[in-house]
Amino acid sequence: MLTIDPKDIPVSELFGHLTGAVGPRPIAFASTVDKDGNVNLAPFSFFNVFGANPPILVYSPSRSGRDNTTKNTLDNVLEVAECTVNMVNYAMVQQMSLASTAYAKGVNEFVKAGLTELASETVTPPRVAESPVQFECKVIEVKALGDQGGAGNLVICEILKMHIDKTILTDAGTIDPLKIDQVSRMGANWYSRAKEGLFEVPKPIAKTGIGVDQIPENIRLSDILTGNDLGMLGNVEQLPTQAQIDTFIASDALIKELVKTGDDLVIHKKAQELLAQKNVNNAWKILLAKR
Repeated sequence: MLTIDPKDIPVSELFGHLTGAVGPRPIAFASTVDKDGNVNLAPFSFFNVFGANPPILVYSPSRSGRDNTTKNTLDNVLEVAECTVNMVNYAMVQQMSLASTAYAKGVNEFVKAGLTELASETVTPPRVAESPVQFECKVIEVKALGDQGGAGNLVICEILKMHIDKTILTDAGTIDPLKIDQVSRMGANWYSRAKEGLFEVPKPIAKTGIGVDQIPENIRLSDILTGNDLGMLGNVEQLPTQAQIDTFIASDALIKELVKTGDDLVIHKKAQELLAQKNVNNAWKILLAKR
């Protein structure tokens, strides 16, 4: 294990470790204007949503680690306390990257990146027409986290209006993660495309799982079952009854013979296959079957 005291390494090296470790990160494609009305557009991956009532977004334009200069976005929101935050999908990732170029103040990145300005309804900065979800925001606070190169500046925004492309919605009116096709930031030049790695994990909210500590020791200390496997097993509210176990085993001759072997290695591998298929209940049945 490599142990690092942040004070002992250069800021650039620390930045690389932080952005390589903390990811994937969503991207705030922020549009701002200065006091003269000049438009700026830039992406920030130090970003997330921090509440729904009121709806709050926060992103951080950091000071340059090379020369300690501030970004135009930060300068702009200090002059005009408004912005739009536009979500980035795969169809626009290259244009978004181009807009991150350190163009001179007054250069419009919409033009440089070939993106379309869309007039906002409640704030001055325009939205990115190509973005699948656009937020119009008022900046309620800018909190400086330091005055040296690499220091962040939290731009805390309240969402005044949200615009969603109807083509990314499900029939139920929710945002479809496959249709929105989001990208996120990793370390160095790397990005992640969410739709290529989607998987579901049921949230333990509506029910209270028994917990890994309640799993029988011979299963909990298995050489086969992983931490993820145990997490799935521990997320059930109750174990199957003996009658349910017996019925399941009797219904499948192959599983019945497998259980008869009494070989934990074989049984745990079969349970792991069932867990991979999200069939937690049957995994429990084979694990608890009488040998």
